[in-house]
Amino acid sequence: MMLHRLLSNDLPRSRWLAALLVILFLGLAFAPFLFPGVKALNVAAKVLVFVALVASFDLLLGYTGIVSFAHTMFFGIGAYGVAIALSAVEEPSWGAIALGVLCALAVSLVLSLMIGLFSLRVRAIFFAMITLAVASAFLTLASQLSDFTGGEDGLSFSVPELLSPGFTLTEEPLVTPLGEVDLNGKLITYYLIFAAVTAIFLTILRIVNSPFGRVLQAIRENDFRAEALGYRTVVYRTLSNVLSAGFATLAGCLLALWLRYNGPDTSLSFEIMLDILLIVVIGGMGTLYGALIGSVLFVLAQSYLQDLLRMAGEATAGIPLLPALLTPDRWLLWMGVLFVLSVYYFPTGIVGKLRERSVLAKLRGLK
Repeated sequence: MMLHRLLSNDLPRSRWLAALLVILFLGLAFAPFLFPGVKALNVAAKVLVFVALVASFDLLLGYTGIVSFAHTMFFGIGAYGVAIALSAVEEPSWGAIALGVLCALAVSLVLSLMIGLFSLRVRAIFFAMITLAVASAFLTLASQLSDFTGGEDGLSFSVPELLSPGFTLTEEPLVTPLGEVDLNGKLITYYLIFAAVTAIFLTILRIVNSPFGRVLQAIRENDFRAEALGYRTVVYRTLSNVLSAGFATLAGCLLALWLRYNGPDTSLSFEIMLDILLIVVIGGMGTLYGALIGSVLFVLAQSYLQDLLRMAGEATAGIPLLPALLTPDRWLLWMGVLFVLSVYYFPTGIVGKLRERSVLAKLRGLK
């Protein structure tokens, strides 16, 4: 019963999906101890940030049916909010972080409200183009206001002592069967991000399973019918846009705290927007659980595919053509191949496919 309430009565509805979600959740919860090492911890933290970012975008695309290319703009606003606030003070403090987060949320609220009110009355393709233009203008602005944003070089800053890698809980590292783990500020930052992302995910899950969320899904399916039933679709779409922007802003704040740096390529790059779209398609649109599964698969492939290709190239050194195809420089080619295969075999995303198999298995059992 407690689990039903926690997940807002939106259970996985598939044993395989439930098992996969539990494994991934526990893997992220104990990642510092299961996978010791700087790179593994960075990958796990990036996965968490993308889970929050992709879930917030799925609220907009998967549940409301709005295609927006300005999502990374709100992500960048969050990251810059924390970066500017901590860069402006001599002694980093929690108060500066709170101020940066609140200012970033305020800016995102105003911009998302303006975009929603002035643009959501137009057709979907025109709205997408408008958001793309706004995001491009914001990226240019962030790159050129060097006195304020650091320009192309970005901003490096310090964090409160508790979150600093130099802060240690114990002098000796914790010895695990898989290696040694330093109990330092980096570990505390990781679990701060883990707790924040879990709260963001559960909050979005509650929103999409509320009466408000069901209206959003009705608008996605047929906005004319929803309007005929008496719902002001522009208001609901605008609120969805504002909520999505707010959660993306919080994800950007978490990224800045983890990296202790922010620049245009770190949080405002259009490549991040493409990554978000790919993850939503891989995991499954309109299924928040797909944000978790898609983020894990995509970030792992992005981080370790080059290493796997290097190993494969060395293993096939004596075979003609294969070593040339399996060089680490061709990792984007293989990423594309993996994406095409995932779309071909999982047209409704991994979550959608697993749920379909579960339904078919139940139907066969009834015969």
